[in-house]
Amino acid sequence: MALPLYLRPRLEPPLSALLDEAALLHSLVDALGSPLNVLLPERIAENARRFREVYRKHRLAGQVYFAHKANGSDCLVRALAAADPSVAGVDVASLGELRHALASGLGPGRLLATGPKDPEFLWLAARTGTRVHLDSPGELEQLARLVRKYSLPRIDVLLRLSEFTPAAGSGGVRLLSRRSRFGTPLRELEKALDLVERNEDAVELTGVGYHLDTTGVEEKALALESCVRAMDLCRARGLNPRSVDIGGGFGIGYVEDAGEWERWTTELGQAVLGNRPALTWRGHGYGLRNEGGTLRGAPALYPAHRASAGPAYLDELLSHPGPSTGRPLGTLLLEHLHDLDCEPGRALADQCGLSLARVLEVRHDSGDVLVRLAMNAGDVGLEEHGVLVDPVLLPGRSGRAPAEEGGPEGGAGVFLMGNLCLEADLITRRKVFLPRLPRPGDLLAFANTAGYAMDFHAHRAQRQPVARTVAVTRDGDSWKWCTDERYWPISPSGGPAS
Repeated sequence: MALPLYLRPRLEPPLSALLDEAALLHSLVDALGSPLNVLLPERIAENARRFREVYRKHRLAGQVYFAHKANGSDCLVRALAAADPSVAGVDVASLGELRHALASGLGPGRLLATGPKDPEFLWLAARTGTRVHLDSPGELEQLARLVRKYSLPRIDVLLRLSEFTPAAGSGGVRLLSRRSRFGTPLRELEKALDLVERNEDAVELTGVGYHLDTTGVEEKALALESCVRAMDLCRARGLNPRSVDIGGGFGIGYVEDAGEWERWTTELGQAVLGNRPALTWRGHGYGLRNEGGTLRGAPALYPAHRASAGPAYLDELLSHPGPSTGRPLGTLLLEHLHDLDCEPGRALADQCGLSLARVLEVRHDSGDVLVRLAMNAGDVGLEEHGVLVDPVLLPGRSGRAPAEEGGPEGGAGVFLMGNLCLEADLITRRKVFLPRLPRPGDLLAFANTAGYAMDFHAHRAQRQPVARTVAVTRDGDSWKWCTDERYWPISPSGGPAS
């Protein structure tokens, strides 16, 4: 019998300790229904502090902003609001997120407005003195008109740049950054600065930045070094920008064991080639395909095990030599007296929560085991982001299953089905291996879903309930909880502000 292909989650305190409290988690689902999101708000400030440690290592100033779009809860933003202002701010990408951050206690000095911006969003940002990261000349002109029309103070802005190329005369491989729908191409920087100068009564340029949808250090190094050169051009024109913004994309590790991840991805290729039984529903290849016995394509998967992620990835980037100068990028920023800003989303939500689903039905179908959950694919968007990781099985009150239903050695391979009447409603298209066969009444806990997987894709299709969210905090040897909207860091359920 082939060994089970586990992809067991990476767990750290307090999330690992919470998963030991099966009775508490069952009682929460009994009271509030399935699916249910559980958040640990105290962890997010700790994650931000770990980023600040990297800043201190490289002797850099600047701000860490939490990318609010990663999680729409109240408790995570309120926990950051209660932390020391030097720890982190919040990056808001919509009018609703800006209103939410302001109502959670964050002042404009700790907010950065990013993303596509409608007039209402720009007006409230300008009205509250929120710094604005501009994506296009049109946004700059629209913001300047609003400032003038409503007699508002000058607003601090950054220019987002894109499409970077190596400096002229630099050797080595000619690396080009990919196109992005966000930002002004670097070749058009002079025109953008002309526009800034024409609107200097309304806006003040405080920096430049980029956003790259990649985990490639080389590409990000090119962008960061290019932004330092752009800052030199700004200062040569009499402007006084002070910061380089490197966006997000620091990532996290979902799977604990590198060997499990390597083995699964290797076996996926063998399954696509027909050399072993399928590992996925209907032979889905996650981007791989069999062309006449040759494996083609590339896996469209998030690197679930990462040796360098979050703060460690930031440290790696700042230690990386610039492609033109050869100087470590952190040193380059320090030598030019530039601040560093960044917007981690997933990395600041790392280990901050989990999503619970109750097992409704277990049935055998043509040799497969199908497990239907009180949840659908929109409630836990791991598959949407190409993230593959096992849930944690929390037995129901009936206790453990008989030995013949699987054990730690053999495991039980199952497909997880959602609660919608759609063939495509699979929690994951991968066969998931659990220590034993689930039973109705058990819970499956999907760990580390706070970043993008918890509420980013949630919907009310077929009038199925959208997951409620609770905040859980540690109080000595016990746990306290409240609904997300009732969490405040100074309340009994949230504990004293840090």
